[in-house]
Amino acid sequence: MSQSFCHAAFVALATKRLNELAKFYEALLQTVPTQLIADRYAEFAIANLKLGLFQPQADHQAEFDQPARAAMSLCLEVADLEGAIAQLTQLGYAPPGAITQASHGREIYAYDPDGNRLILHQQP
Repeated sequence: MSQSFCHAAFVALATKRLNELAKFYEALLQTVPTQLIADRYAEFAIANLKLGLFQPQADHQAEFDQPARAAMSLCLEVADLEGAIAQLTQLGYAPPGAITQASHGREIYAYDPDGNRLILHQQP
């Protein structure tokens, strides 16, 4: 049997405000980074997902100068959607819309400090 091409995967978000974004996710996820390199990288372990935040190197920053376009969303399944909304609101990032009903449960869109779209989802 051959070895799989990929044995792990994670999401990484580029940011020019690493410390602010790391503090936001630390408060939202209620966990400290599993890895932290000052002004360079922060990584959070959430269930079976790793979320990495990184400060692009100076010679790569132009790649990330465009604002977030919500082409990709970070989906977070929560046990208490209203509680998660209250937490986001307390952090200063209240969801701009209302809770919607999807085939897989209730959800709401929110945005992190860099404008990356979050989908908070609660199963029925």
